[in-house]
Amino acid sequence: MDNRTNLDDYLAGLGISDADESEAPRPAPDAALSATLTPETPEDPRTALEAFLTGLLVRIDPDLQVRVTQSDDALEAEITGENAAKLAGRDGRTLGAIEVLAYTVLAKQEGRGNLRVRVDIGGYRKRQAEALSRLAERLAVQVAKSGEAHELQPMSASERRVIHITLKENPDVMSESIGEGDARRLIIRPRHG
Repeated sequence: MDNRTNLDDYLAGLGISDADESEAPRPAPDAALSATLTPETPEDPRTALEAFLTGLLVRIDPDLQVRVTQSDDALEAEITGENAAKLAGRDGRTLGAIEVLAYTVLAKQEGRGNLRVRVDIGGYRKRQAEALSRLAERLAVQVAKSGEAHELQPMSASERRVIHITLKENPDVMSESIGEGDARRLIIRPRHG
């Protein structure tokens, strides 16, 4: 079998392939599963995200469940189950990839590219945010005592955001992001005033 064709078929089933639209679609091995991945009628974004993630999880581990909620600024999906924590991957890389795929699927649907998508698997993001908050609080005390700024290693926008939010109301220190792209990092400085 041609692995590229199989991958193209798989990606097309997920709704993210750049395959020529004039070609007749190839039948999916499981028509019921295919229907959850490529809905015939437009759906609200929450339902579309839930259908995509459910279809993906069925292929990975059928015992995993997904719950999607909508907050003010994003769709938030929580994947749970006995083996959910393993799915997050090393340093959350698999989780990040699933989040990118989920956003891509929604963005390809007309008018949905402005939605933010946040995915958590087995509480990974929640634990990571709590650890970053504790780090920010410890560094804030250190910076306030020493009077010297502390520069952190480059981190993702979502990680920087957690630290900014944690320190936003701190009367002794302030945080700012510097740098570009993957080298963007955060500095915690004493608040002068």
